[in-house]
Amino acid sequence: MVRNPKPKAEALHWFPILQHFVISQPSGTSVNIIMGSNVWVEDPQLSWVDGQVTKITGENAEVQTSNGKTVVTTLSKLYPKDMEAPPGGVDDMTKLSYLHEPGVLQNLSARYQLNEIYTYTGNILIAINPFQRLTHLYDSHMMTQYKGAPLGELSPHVFAVADVAFRAMVNEGKSNSILVSGESGAGKTETTKMLMRYLAYLGGRAATEGRTVEQQVLESNPVLEAFGNAKTVRNNNSSRFGKFVEIQFDNKGRISGAAIRTYLLERSRVCQISDPERNYHCFYLLCAAPTEVTEKYKLGKPNTFHYLNQSNCYELVGVNDAYEYLATRRAMDIVGISAQEQDAIFRVVAAILHLGNINFAKGQEIDSSVPKDDKAKFHLKMAAELLMCDAEGLQDALCKRMMITPEEVIKRPLDPQSAAVSRDGLAKTIYSRLFDWIVDKINVSIGQDQASKSLIGVLDIYGFESFKTNSFEQFCINYTNEKLQQHFNQHVFKMEQEEYTKEAIDWSYIEFVDNQDVLDLIEKVLSNYHTSSRSITIFFFLSLGFMFSGMPIFLSSALLVNLDHCSE
Repeated sequence: MVRNPKPKAEALHWFPILQHFVISQPSGTSVNIIMGSNVWVEDPQLSWVDGQVTKITGENAEVQTSNGKTVVTTLSKLYPKDMEAPPGGVDDMTKLSYLHEPGVLQNLSARYQLNEIYTYTGNILIAINPFQRLTHLYDSHMMTQYKGAPLGELSPHVFAVADVAFRAMVNEGKSNSILVSGESGAGKTETTKMLMRYLAYLGGRAATEGRTVEQQVLESNPVLEAFGNAKTVRNNNSSRFGKFVEIQFDNKGRISGAAIRTYLLERSRVCQISDPERNYHCFYLLCAAPTEVTEKYKLGKPNTFHYLNQSNCYELVGVNDAYEYLATRRAMDIVGISAQEQDAIFRVVAAILHLGNINFAKGQEIDSSVPKDDKAKFHLKMAAELLMCDAEGLQDALCKRMMITPEEVIKRPLDPQSAAVSRDGLAKTIYSRLFDWIVDKINVSIGQDQASKSLIGVLDIYGFESFKTNSFEQFCINYTNEKLQQHFNQHVFKMEQEEYTKEAIDWSYIEFVDNQDVLDLIEKVLSNYHTSSRSITIFFFLSLGFMFSGMPIFLSSALLVNLDHCSE
């Protein structure tokens, strides 16, 4: 029997074939199922369970499962079980007789039970989070073993992927990218660190040359994690941003520079979190800072701040925020952020916490707002002081909307609800720009080699997301993943099979889920709907219906509902 394994899986692999591991599930099996066949059948609790066909009636079959149940289902929903597969699984899933979902899951599960967390699918690597330290897999001895070894000669390993990328760059002059993707908690960030360590081992310089580029890149991780990571439902240290590390090499294959580029920081988390998640780590670290720091910034416990107390989770098991605050300050020293700059960074973090505690009440004018009470005025004063701006000017910015025309500047009051939205918008913008400044500062400290023509990029980006409440950020994240998936499909399935067709090679066509329809739905241009004299909204919906009516993923019924609303 096969459960959908608790460990999260991630896949990575070297450019141009970008990973995103997808199990292609055909609509039916082409293998002849007969009486006595060993098969896999779906199970509501276990996901898949193995069994034997005991009866076939037309298109239906009766299966006696290994957990003692009798299941009646259609033949098209049965998948043959590979009875010749070794008990411990195979290290490359292309060796499986049947590459279907239950077969893949069974193979990954069997290997995971033996602490074999890496498995190839051709030249793609699947990694499963072991949720424990397997230090023997990443020591210097293992690095030595994989150095220069052809892919597939040794057991599957993240070092092998990095080594292939490095050899292709050195021997063939090809720059490469390694994509690390997967759902939250899959271990993407840790895998990225392992890749960086191995590349530093291959292209590093002697310690006598001072603090090297690779050391600074590795030591920037604690800083980025403090300001870009947070606890989520699935992961206590989830990266809430995408990161592309570009490592530059000289003509001798030695690391000569690096650049860190970040994408899609989850801005909404600054102002809105759900239980049992947390905001970004830095807020809690600052609240746990030494007394002289918290007194200087007039900070209390996390539960006294609106941006932190929307969730009841304030501490992480096994994590000492007071210690992590000091560790983050030390990491900032290493990456070249001065003590004065560090104070400025945490002053801004404190200001954001005070901003969140500014509540509003109705003002004397219609639809106007003012700080609700003395407590709100105190937090307004502290936020202005920490941001080094005028308190009255800050209040005006929060409680009024400014419109600038060629002739004059018009200020219109905001009601309390709109003022709160304005406050949250300011907090998100400040935090986002602070994060960008930290990344830029790290890049300046590391230094880039403008003359380098050889590079290896490592992309660490979160995978598809679907929450109870989704925002525009989830749309952007999922759209990015759809683009990566299409790139993968294009190189692994489409281009390869087109080549087979051109060369008249006899092969079995590989079914795969093509997401081009999804991308067309988002990207395709609707021309001229804005030029119509009819209602723009109604014409827009009609244009959508006409353009995408042939797509099975497009729901025209939703359009009809919206058209009804438009006509009211």
